[in-house]
Amino acid sequence: MWRTSRTPAGAGTLRVSARDGVVRGEAWGPGSEWLLEQLPEMLGAADDPDAFEPRHRLVAVTRHRRPGLRLTRTGLVLESLIPSVLEQKVTADEAYRAWRLLVRKFGEPAPGPAPERMAVMPAPRTWALIPSWEWHRAGVDNKRASTILRAVRVAGRLEEAVGMEPGAAQARLELVSGIGPWTSAETVQRSHGAADSVTVGDLHLPGIVGYALAGDRDADDSVMLALLEPYAGQRHRAARLILLSGRAPARRVPRMPRGDIGRL
Repeated sequence: MWRTSRTPAGAGTLRVSARDGVVRGEAWGPGSEWLLEQLPEMLGAADDPDAFEPRHRLVAVTRHRRPGLRLTRTGLVLESLIPSVLEQKVTADEAYRAWRLLVRKFGEPAPGPAPERMAVMPAPRTWALIPSWEWHRAGVDNKRASTILRAVRVAGRLEEAVGMEPGAAQARLELVSGIGPWTSAETVQRSHGAADSVTVGDLHLPGIVGYALAGDRDADDSVMLALLEPYAGQRHRAARLILLSGRAPARRVPRMPRGDIGRL
């Protein structure tokens, strides 16, 4: 697996391989040392899956079928926050396309012998200087672009949130207009490996959890949170296992994630 990151030490490329139960990491660029130091947590070393106790048969069976599953911690906020903002109110394919176009055009080539066209995401100042027509060309509307621009102006303060507890980190992220509970949860799930930061405000997840645990395909956030209450402290892990179970209600009409309305 190849990965690029803009670390506190600069751009870096990471290559991770596994053979016979041994994981090997190699890294290049100014951020290489930081990436190798962070690698154990990226692979879930800071997670404690034994703290989780299944309360439903479906969850227990899925956990049994996925031995060794861990929540990972990247230790980086912006690289999860910006893609999460791009996912607000659009399909995943649209968000992935926007991220790919913007990173390839305004990022920098990945250090080391990385795969062709692999790039490191832009620095905060570069994000701030992207012209409005380039956002439009990437399919990013003004509300999402403006949220990203507000976030990168306080990038240092947002990156500090990685040293906070997940709840406090979410609160700091939500001080930026346009970032609400959906985006902040999606971010800290990755940056912090937050086991309890369940995503609310999503059009898919409540119905999936409701159907899996109670046969309620029309469940809303309040019903989902009530069903996940027995997993307090581990609600995100429970939701992940439910998603991995493949037990989702059939939809007659495709639905898109709502994302955050924020305070625009």
